[in-house]
Amino acid sequence: MSWHVDSLNLDNLDDLPKRCRRCVFWELSPHLSRQAEDFASTELEKEAWISEILLEWGSCGKVVYMRGVPAGYVVYAPPSAVPRAEEMPTGPVSADAVLLTTMQVMPEFAGEGLGRMLAQAVVKDLTRRGVKAVEAFGDARPGSEPGCVMPADFLRRVGFKTVRPHPRWPRLRMELRSGITWKEDVEHALEQLLGTVTIPMQAAAPVERPAPRVPAPAQVLPATF
Repeated sequence: MSWHVDSLNLDNLDDLPKRCRRCVFWELSPHLSRQAEDFASTELEKEAWISEILLEWGSCGKVVYMRGVPAGYVVYAPPSAVPRAEEMPTGPVSADAVLLTTMQVMPEFAGEGLGRMLAQAVVKDLTRRGVKAVEAFGDARPGSEPGCVMPADFLRRVGFKTVRPHPRWPRLRMELRSGITWKEDVEHALEQLLGTVTIPMQAAAPVERPAPRVPAPAQVLPATF
């Protein structure tokens, strides 16, 4: 069994579950979202949003594959590019943070630790890009199922802390300067959760070594008498 993580782009956008591929909950304001649903144009709107973020900001998500099959994904973006964030009662998102909008793991891959793996991929990417923190809105209902808004309990388990409480939609935050310690904790958990997973590695290219130098035969000079 093998896994790998790819950046979300227009080529693998259709690997998202169909319900998520058509969902524009975060990408459009409520008014425009209803309008897109009325005109059955949500898939085009989703593609246009991804394309704009890629051009203006760069990669805005990750897709994890297990045995070559899409197993989960995560999406994140600058809060200025996420109109729905302005409608949340615990907004706005902090100016120094990127907003983690959605994370989903396919039901058949639940319990494999992929949620933590995706969270780790987000931390790696945003830390590399110099982002100071990542924030997310959580669903605080007990036993809430993953949807457009992630369960607050899950966010806390992977290192987020509540910065603005709310009975339904708390806002949570993770400081990325602590990402190294958090990363070590995640890797330890993955060793236990994914002990049977092997990551295919590319064989190292053979090292070319110079041919041994053969000394030239000594020149024999003619004797002189």
